[in-house]
Amino acid sequence: MSATEAQGSSTAEPPAPPEANPKTFAEKQRERLQRLRNLHTLRNEARSHNHQEVIAEDARNKLPANWEARKKRAEWILNDQKAREEAAQSGEDYDRKKLLEISAVDAEKIERKKKRKNPDQGFSDFEAATYRQYNRLVRSMGPKDMEKYEEDKQKYGEAFYGGPHVIIHGLHEDRPEAVDNMVKSLENQIAKRNKYSRRRTHNDDADIDYINERNAKFNKKLDRYYGEHTAEIKQNLERGTAV
Repeated sequence: MSATEAQGSSTAEPPAPPEANPKTFAEKQRERLQRLRNLHTLRNEARSHNHQEVIAEDARNKLPANWEARKKRAEWILNDQKAREEAAQSGEDYDRKKLLEISAVDAEKIERKKKRKNPDQGFSDFEAATYRQYNRLVRSMGPKDMEKYEEDKQKYGEAFYGGPHVIIHGLHEDRPEAVDNMVKSLENQIAKRNKYSRRRTHNDDADIDYINERNAKFNKKLDRYYGEHTAEIKQNLERGTAV
């Protein structure tokens, strides 16, 4: 034997030992069938999970855009109400306890958020001004009397909601407290308007295009915001050359 043959024989791997108990064809067939069943089971589970995820995603897409924020808000209200009841049972002042847990930075953020709640953007149009006033009046209203609400609902039936084909005139009776609240609100609005209304000096040379003082203020406000856009039309009307 040459040196090369001796070296090759020394590096060759030894043959694998024969199996002690070789598996029969039936046993191998059973193992393959078992693996196949496991694969079928995993495939069905994956298919079921995918189907459930598709249903959940479709349900999430049908929810409002602010659903998560509304859900968190509802949870916070429930937790806050629960903590308030626990504080009342233990005889603690919940508002004071809550303020002690708020840092100065968070308190400043809350205060800035309150100021941004209904910011005065100035006069843009009368629709926006009316909308801001409506929101301000709604926030100033007292809590809803749910007992009176349910009583009126049972009393008026379908007329309670005032549908398109329902005659509600003469059915509802205003309570004296509600009338007093409305009168008080109107008196407060008039007092506030008089407080912030400064007296302007009258210009005798100015054109008289109003019928009373309130109409004069209205016309001045219109001229302040739309005068530059309607100046030419106004001049044509005064000259009689308008088409």
